[in-house]
Amino acid sequence: MSAKPLSARSAAINILCGVLGEGRMISDMAYMTGHLASEEKARALRLAKDTLRGLERLDRLLDRHLKKRPPPYVHNALRLGAFELCTGGSAHGVVGDVVGLVKANPKHGRLSGLVNAILRKMSGDAGKPWHDLRVPRLPPWLRKRLLDAWGVNVVANIEAAHFEGAPIDITVKSNPGKWAGILGGILLPTGSIRLRNAGSLSLLPGYGSGEWWVQDAASAIAARVLKPKSNETVLDMCAAPGGKTMQLANSGARVTALDISEGRMGILKENLERTRLEANPLVCDALEHDGGPYDAILLDAPCSATGTIRRHPDLPHARDGTGFQSLFDLQSKMMDRALGLLKPGGRLVYCTCSLLPQEGEVQVERALARHPRIHADTRGFDVDGVHEAWISSEGGMRLRPDYWPELGGMDGFYISSLCWKG
Repeated sequence: MSAKPLSARSAAINILCGVLGEGRMISDMAYMTGHLASEEKARALRLAKDTLRGLERLDRLLDRHLKKRPPPYVHNALRLGAFELCTGGSAHGVVGDVVGLVKANPKHGRLSGLVNAILRKMSGDAGKPWHDLRVPRLPPWLRKRLLDAWGVNVVANIEAAHFEGAPIDITVKSNPGKWAGILGGILLPTGSIRLRNAGSLSLLPGYGSGEWWVQDAASAIAARVLKPKSNETVLDMCAAPGGKTMQLANSGARVTALDISEGRMGILKENLERTRLEANPLVCDALEHDGGPYDAILLDAPCSATGTIRRHPDLPHARDGTGFQSLFDLQSKMMDRALGLLKPGGRLVYCTCSLLPQEGEVQVERALARHPRIHADTRGFDVDGVHEAWISSEGGMRLRPDYWPELGGMDGFYISSLCWKG
């Protein structure tokens, strides 16, 4: 694998090798694109992610031409080339470039002829068989869990949403209707703005002056449910990279932003500086934090992140479902710690970007059993755009990628508002 690929396609192939061969997340492989121009970097990431979204379809098509699967680098080069051909790429440019990359690889150059032959066979009618194949399914380790939780029809709809990918959502400081017009976006029912074909975000109006930040619409609902008030003391318990922190600070609350990662906290500080919002950032293990007590706490707990697959298609391929129990245990401990940091009469919003009930509904049911003096308060769900059907039986809110299909979906999320009784 080359440390410094010379093109977007080369970088994308190396990223695919890292995800599929080494179980790495794309976010951990920034060095593979860091030297590329911004447009080429964005193209490399887009190619890698789109290839991962269509992986099942691509392998079905390629297997028609392969007697046995080639080495991983060659296989991923074929997958990338096949994806581009199946989605309208120029046969001349795609085939020539991918063959050239394989030919230049010291270990696999001898297989460039095989790559050339297969991609040229596919270039004639690639589009039709691509669209005739079923929507790619999630890997069995995750699909079984979701089938047990939601049933076959819901899982099929979730997989369709994953395959479509995710548009970019932003949260604005004020006047979202005005900014939707300026940016040519869609004003979503909950107040977020959805951008399509936005290009380079840093060049858009309002970015440099800090009028908005990128944040999926589902994620933005959690801070709206907390309803922070001016001058309230609020703890954002797992804050980085800071989307919710900025929402809380924008309300006028006195925000303490806590995160265990110094690197991620650096991103949060940069975001606060750009948006000219104020918070008190602390690098600390949330379980050891002894501040407060606070009027309100937002706990976006560490989780499987299975609700974000439409934006992170590498996740189901880079993970295998092991280690979940340790996450479940950590979430319980963090929720207990958060409740201990609340003032009497305070409120806690617990949320996870997960599709697994064990990280949402089940966690809250068990917390209510452990703490008889707290209750789930659904009054906080009186938020613009929240649908009654999203409220779950234990008093939480369940969001799924297949919601808002006509608008482009949302991340999978679970949100619960907990308050002390009396």
